Amino acid sequence: MRQLIVTQLDYDLTPVAGLALVGHYLLALQPVFGRLDAALPVKSGVANSDIVRSYVGLLVQGKSDFDAIENFRGDTFYKQALGIGLLPSSPTLRQRMDARAVEMFDFAAPMIESLLCGQRPDYGVLPCGWLPLDVDTFAMDNGGTAKEGVGRTYAGVDGYCPLAAYLGAHGFCLELALRPGVQHSASETDFNLQRLIPMAQRLSAAGPKAPILARLDSGFDSVRLMGEIEACNRTGVPGPRRGPEWPQVDWLIKWNPRKTDVAALAARLDGDATTHWEQPRAGKRVTLWEQAVSIEGIQRPVRRVLRLIERSIDKHGQVLIVPELTLEGWTTSLPASFDARNIIALYADHGTREQFHSEFKTDLDLTRLPSGKFDTNYLVCQLAALTMNILRLMGQRGLLGPDAPVRHSAKRRRIKTVMQELIYRAGRLIEHGRRLILGLGANDRAAKAFARVHGELIAATP
Repeated sequence: MRQLIVTQLDYDLTPVAGLALVGHYLLALQPVFGRLDAALPVKSGVANSDIVRSYVGLLVQGKSDFDAIENFRGDTFYKQALGIGLLPSSPTLRQRMDARAVEMFDFAAPMIESLLCGQRPDYGVLPCGWLPLDVDTFAMDNGGTAKEGVGRTYAGVDGYCPLAAYLGAHGFCLELALRPGVQHSASETDFNLQRLIPMAQRLSAAGPKAPILARLDSGFDSVRLMGEIEACNRTGVPGPRRGPEWPQVDWLIKWNPRKTDVAALAARLDGDATTHWEQPRAGKRVTLWEQAVSIEGIQRPVRRVLRLIERSIDKHGQVLIVPELTLEGWTTSLPASFDARNIIALYADHGTREQFHSEFKTDLDLTRLPSGKFDTNYLVCQLAALTMNILRLMGQRGLLGPDAPVRHSAKRRRIKTVMQELIYRAGRLIEHGRRLILGLGANDRAAKAFARVHGELIAATP
């Protein structure tokens, strides 16, 4: 092997040429940035819109630490690609987000909605024709810290339990709302739904024009939350979030049996000659049935699909002295054309959204949040939702076509894959004839897809 000689060149290189694509998505948010700067003016120094741009530039690289911004001080490409007027130092970035976090909350949702409404991506409508809105909480382990809001979560770790909402099967995030670790899933969720469902309706009306299916687990089994969802279907009610022009919203919520006597129910079903039992294997019986549910304030039919599983032999072949009983249920407003098996399959698909949680925690490096202040970490999570959507859009445009880098076929790409194939590209910044040129390597297999996406974004810029 020939020995390599390491030397420093006299021209600028960047290891993250993909920020040039991110900058075009941020450029589409200029009206929101303008309102942000007008509402929160600064007499001198870094504008608040530049704070957002700078931090999003870190998140798309999988960096959440404020100190990471120091690596880009004096980097012409970083500022130029993201449209940053004045790049903040690490203390300025931290202090500004600490000081202005609460006031900047109101601009996070408009950024996300403006981005998705302008790009009109393929959200991923279900085969049944409904557009899923999956709402769920997950645990962020921040144990061993004294951060504000850290508490014992349902997962048995000390940390936070943010609420995430994903629109469509391809995982576009409408909100990542940070919550204290001890907060119950259903607590204050009605306020989240008041923002999320109308946003989902507006985005569906601007794009696929499909009805919305809100899917939630048993932690959200609440009459109050069902009523809040149903309220979005009422016509003639003043307010921008309701109206006949918005798509209908249905829901599918896992039922919480609470204090139901499962043994007594099983005995009653076993003694009923009309009960149909299926036996998928020896020692296991399953029965499905439906029942109508009356919910105060909801006029249309609501039903509950129930499933009882009786196991006298476990999966290892061990005969059980006392049969093991498992009762599950799903409450839904979907029409009767969806039979019990369809309802169960639709909810099972909701479970696949766990992979989106892992992308936040691992790909975007948000398992342990960067600040000790709750409000700052809340803002970080909201900007992470915006960042995830930018990377999703990049993945749809650049990594699913025939000129994409060689990968197995898929309907969407994981956030980490987008970073590897489109963000982490080596490039040279060339200034020539009063023009800035981003040069990619002759051996760069992603160059063709990169150039195509860049051209499409330029053409779409008003």
